Amino acid sequence: GSCTVKTCWMRLPNFREIGNNLKERFDGASRVMVSNGGNDNQSPNARTTNHLPHKQKDKMSNSISSNSIHSKRENRPKKHKYSFQLKPYHKDHKPPGGKDLVYLELSPSFCEKNPKLGIQGTYGRQCNDSSIGVDGCDLMCCGRGYQTQEVTIVERCKCTF
Repeated sequence: GSCTVKTCWMRLPNFREIGNNLKERFDGASRVMVSNGGNDNQSPNARTTNHLPHKQKDKMSNSISSNSIHSKRENRPKKHKYSFQLKPYHKDHKPPGGKDLVYLELSPSFCEKNPKLGIQGTYGRQCNDSSIGVDGCDLMCCGRGYQTQEVTIVERCKCTF
């Protein structure tokens, strides 16, 4: 006889799609606080089999134990992976999801000089008024305003005819 083999594999989306997704998450990142959630006591709403007769518990454990994936989690409350939980810094914001980007502290201001952090600041630096990049005046001057100067330099050239 003959047999056929079908091979399937996952592949990544294109690079632009990944970049756009990360940028969208970065723009929507929220500040969080860490709170201890490591309470080992079972909550009153947790499912339990303590009220079942002994024979029913055995039947249930035998059928579940054959599948090792379920035997570890069955009849236990879902625990967080870590012993802490992330809560929104602002009370009116929703808690972050599993795919949300979060941060704990605000970034330092790169506009002001801070020798302790090795930040030089942006005072007195030259900027490019027509650029929208990192050398542009809007970004580099941090909203402080800037002065535009036009300088004409006349040089003698050593021309030979």
